[in-house]
Amino acid sequence: MADAIPVPFDVRLMNTIATVMFALVAVMLLAAGAWWVLRQPFFPIAAIKVDGEVTHNNAVTLRANVAPQLAGNFFTVDLAKARTAFESVPWVRKAVVRREFPNRLRATLTEQVPVAHWNAEADSKLVNGYGEVFEANVAEVDDSLPHLSGPGDQAGSVLGMYRVLEPLLQPYDLTIDELSLSSRGSWVATLDTGAVIELGRGHGEEVSARLQRFLKTVTQVAGQYGRSLASVEGADLRHTDAYALRLRGVTTVAPDAKPAPKKK
Repeated sequence: MADAIPVPFDVRLMNTIATVMFALVAVMLLAAGAWWVLRQPFFPIAAIKVDGEVTHNNAVTLRANVAPQLAGNFFTVDLAKARTAFESVPWVRKAVVRREFPNRLRATLTEQVPVAHWNAEADSKLVNGYGEVFEANVAEVDDSLPHLSGPGDQAGSVLGMYRVLEPLLQPYDLTIDELSLSSRGSWVATLDTGAVIELGRGHGEEVSARLQRFLKTVTQVAGQYGRSLASVEGADLRHTDAYALRLRGVTTVAPDAKPAPKKK
């Protein structure tokens, strides 16, 4: 029997390349066919399941708002766009959207939890526990929430200062109704008694130290005039070693003092 003639290397190389190319073409054709099939209306989204925290929204309204924004079928729908659509609905802070075979989307929602009003109440802006500002119908919010205000990008800082100062007032049965930060960095608090407290500039430790000094001594100072802590109308804590105090019904002007003569 004659020995087999070995196939030349270049022939084997060409055969291998041809085989690989045929395989690649076959894979591409299969992929294109599969993609074409998946894009056909054979796999419509039959339902959108909504769960999670939906106190301020109901599933029917959510689906009605989001469904028109979804394009494609079960396999081709853009989940990132679906998530954005859900998160654009008022009160929705975060949405996690995933496919559920064979034809359903499931959206798990986390709603906003307001802890304070932000800036002008007419703007319908609120602050959540993360210091994030969001817009919603303030008529749905508890009236007892404090009002915070400041530069637009400082909501987190103002909320942080509120959380530092509020516990200092609780032992005295006081709460902060309003806390504002000026563009120059000065803090002003309005208490539930109506007292306006000028807190001055600084970070949490500096401002809280001034407030603590005030709270520890103001009852004694007010008592010297026959007044209580509830009689405080205002205080200026911006001084280094003291503070200025205004008490209701107390004046430093003598009742029989004569006004200064007018200059001619």
